Amino acid sequence: MATFLFKTEPSDYSWDDLLRDGRCIWSGVANPSALIHLRTVKSGDTVFIYHTGEEKRIVGTAKVVRGAYPEPGAASERSVVVDLKPVSALKRPVTLADIKKDSRFSAFPLVINSRLSVMPVSAAERQAILTLSR
Repeated sequence: MATFLFKTEPSDYSWDDLLRDGRCIWSGVANPSALIHLRTVKSGDTVFIYHTGEEKRIVGTAKVVRGAYPEPGAASERSVVVDLKPVSALKRPVTLADIKKDSRFSAFPLVINSRLSVMPVSAAERQAILTLSR
């Protein structure tokens, strides 16, 4: 199973919204590079939910319950979505500042391509995030 990080503006759709809803269709990804990553997401994969904007922090984990499929009603056949369900909030959110000052994240897409809204997370990066969240 792979791990990804999905970014969201909490005023648009937050971790609390995902908890309330219990499941969501993750849509609205338009960046071509982010869509490449989103197309590789499969059922069972893990997702870190990252709040952008003022917060800039990883706040929780979700599970993919339906892998990438064409976005319903999208103008472009290239648009895809996935379905997520919440798993757990992080005990301690991991901030972008925490990540940037940790050498384990020197090649992490969040650090080197901050505009990307969907990105892969390596096994080492996943473990480092979980360690920082304790």
